Amino acid sequence: MTYALVLIVGFVAGTVSGIVGTGATIILLPILVFAFGPREAVPMMAVVALMSNFAKITSWWKEIDWRAVGAYALGGVPAAALGARTLLILPERVVDLALGLFFLAMVPGRRWLATRNISLGFAGLALAGASIGFLTGVVVSTGPLSVPAFTAYGLVKGAFIASEAAGSLALYISKAITFRQLGALPLDIVAKGLISGSAVMAGTYTARLIVERLSVVTFQRLLDGVMIFSGLALLWAAIR
Repeated sequence: MTYALVLIVGFVAGTVSGIVGTGATIILLPILVFAFGPREAVPMMAVVALMSNFAKITSWWKEIDWRAVGAYALGGVPAAALGARTLLILPERVVDLALGLFFLAMVPGRRWLATRNISLGFAGLALAGASIGFLTGVVVSTGPLSVPAFTAYGLVKGAFIASEAAGSLALYISKAITFRQLGALPLDIVAKGLISGSAVMAGTYTARLIVERLSVVTFQRLLDGVMIFSGLALLWAAIR
């Protein structure tokens, strides 16, 4: 029964994430914590994130902007490894609170940036990758942080989803390797992550059928909705 719930919620999370580019970890994490406890849920989500991003990449392979991915990974990969090591000493509740407030602020903030045509180039995306990479190593999910970074680079819909996923995949590989080296990712947790991730991948592949029918305006509104949900979820986790 527990695994059935995880698979159902995982499919929903994968579908949402496949549509707007982020959100799978925020939706699935509470269920994994309920089913397996927070000590196992965090490294499990690293495995799920790898599978989710792989599914997005293979769904939109031809639309990946490899220059953007390279810039993001250049700063993000070493920063993610450093963040994963920092996780053991940094109060996660403080980070959750700060990120929750940031996600909520990014809804009007993203619109403000869009009206002023502010964009990121190669160097700006590399710096964003370094900052987000470090936070990715520390907390379970920073998906909504990468949304404004890649959209400010000028990517939307399939190109955004695939390029953000490829950049994030590099960060999560770095994080997973670090977890493994620190002994926080034993084989039984990897197996549970693979089971959960399979449902997320199924939802992600299904999402492409929806994304192709979305207008850019609807896509942007869905992004705002996920960021609001993510911000509120993190604030709840920080104060409970």
